[in-house]
Amino acid sequence: MTEFERNCYGISEAQIRKEYMESITAQFSGLEMVAMSILSDAQEMMAAGFDSDRVRKQINIAKFILCEIMEAKETA
Repeated sequence: MTEFERNCYGISEAQIRKEYMESITAQFSGLEMVAMSILSDAQEMMAAGFDSDRVRKQINIAKFILCEIMEAKETA
């Protein structure tokens, strides 16, 4: 994991792809639903008083997935 990945996501981009983008939810509901789910989780984390840095990283993971969706559409 690079320093950027650690600071931005808390996990590597490869882990994001494996754990989120290749998940059962992604396969059955699509990547957009995965991103929405992550954002909903981030909202719940904020309401529960989680560390703002942890919430920020979750939001960045959702943004990464959305960027991957956009890039895939551009190259299609």
